[in-house]
Amino acid sequence: MKTFLAKKETVQPKWHLIDAEGVVLGRLAVKAANIIRGRHKASYTPSVDTGDFVVVINADKVVLTGKKEEQNEYMFFSGFVGGESYRSLKLMREKHPEFIITHAVKGMLPKNRIAAKMLTKLRVFKGLAHDHEANNPVKVSV
Repeated sequence: MKTFLAKKETVQPKWHLIDAEGVVLGRLAVKAANIIRGRHKASYTPSVDTGDFVVVINADKVVLTGKKEEQNEYMFFSGFVGGESYRSLKLMREKHPEFIITHAVKGMLPKNRIAAKMLTKLRVFKGLAHDHEANNPVKVSV
């Protein structure tokens, strides 16, 4: 028996829906990252993007444990001297809750060229409404 290696042409991506309401951020990010990478499939091949699409709804209702909301900060750099700026997780949650989940999932993807393509398979929305109903996403429990 030969080892099966997936090819880009044979991959048929599916759509998955994750409701972030009441779910801990880390657990949600792990589940989303594994689906995006294709780790849940028998045809998983590390060098080929075999993953599926993930739609996350209710990004503003994700749960953070401990004092993370007050202590964690995101650093941004403009590229100029003295251009570092920091924003707390609490502020980012109010203004851009999609960024929190995207950033967490990005950190759990491999650090290579395929990761940029994989991250495009993640779609995060603030509320219940999303524009991927036509793709019939399958609801995933976390």
